[in-house]
Amino acid sequence: MFNPSRSEVRDFFFGVWKKHDAKEIMTPLELQALDWVLEHPEYQPLLAAPDKYRDKDYLPEFGEVNPFLHLSLHLSVTEQVSIDQPPGIRAEYERLARRHGSLHEAAHDVLECLGQTVWQAQRDNAPPDGAAYLECIKRK
Repeated sequence: MFNPSRSEVRDFFFGVWKKHDAKEIMTPLELQALDWVLEHPEYQPLLAAPDKYRDKDYLPEFGEVNPFLHLSLHLSVTEQVSIDQPPGIRAEYERLARRHGSLHEAAHDVLECLGQTVWQAQRDNAPPDGAAYLECIKRK
């Protein structure tokens, strides 16, 4: 299983933004990441300043959203929907997109459930519960 470090994840997103600015060729994964970065203009200034933000901690207790985690979750959902894993996620994502009129808003609904599922798995020291994850999405 691919398990990048915090630094590797951040460097990936910094690199995507740098390649975008330089109009360099990107890998398919980098292009997917760029799509989500472009959907989040609030993150673009920090991606342009890696020396300032590479080691910054984002503390939820202060209401801070970790932009690297957020973008990584977007990529996870993109992959899950593309392969329909867990089975049924693609149909639920499409349902949410129709309801919201926005793929981005649909992705945020799914991200919320993914975050809960990962938190629960970590808390219980167990694998993620795909059925519970899909049920959470269905309740959106």
